[in-house]
Amino acid sequence: MGVIQPKEQRAGGLPAQGPCGVWAEHEGETHWQPEPAHGHVTLKITPDTFPSNLMTVGFQYIDEGCALRDHGHRASDELLFVWGGHGTAYLDGVPHKVEPGSLVYVGRFVKHGFVNEGKGQLKLMWVITPPGLEHAIRGMGRLREPGSDQRPGAFDRPPNIRDILDRAGFARPDTLVPGGSGR
Repeated sequence: MGVIQPKEQRAGGLPAQGPCGVWAEHEGETHWQPEPAHGHVTLKITPDTFPSNLMTVGFQYIDEGCALRDHGHRASDELLFVWGGHGTAYLDGVPHKVEPGSLVYVGRFVKHGFVNEGKGQLKLMWVITPPGLEHAIRGMGRLREPGSDQRPGAFDRPPNIRDILDRAGFARPDTLVPGGSGR
């Protein structure tokens, strides 16, 4: 990744610039995810890895037949862009078919999850603001070596998952509508 730092002064009286960067698909901190996703997440932009504190951006890979479990966020808005695979997004329990090019938006306390119903991985790019989701990815995942496909085998979320989710700004289940994907 190449990050271009902002310049304090620019020629010709132009305003000061913010940061910018370019990432290849597999660049970034990557974590294997517990069941039922059984895939991995690559963190692209986090407040501690890029000079922006406005958002966290990641690529999520959900394995065939697996799911991103139903959840919601207390104070975050999230955009999820499908760039590979086919499946169903559940928003407050209502199913919506997704395919490459689909864009999903969820605001605070909207229960959402994804089920991969296609061949191969369901690939999502998500942007969440304000940041915080990176704490959950790191707290419940297992670090993946760059470029490695050596899976650690199926594993569950850690015993302190509620603390991890609270720190990351996840909504508690009793604040979300019932139903969903069932995962």
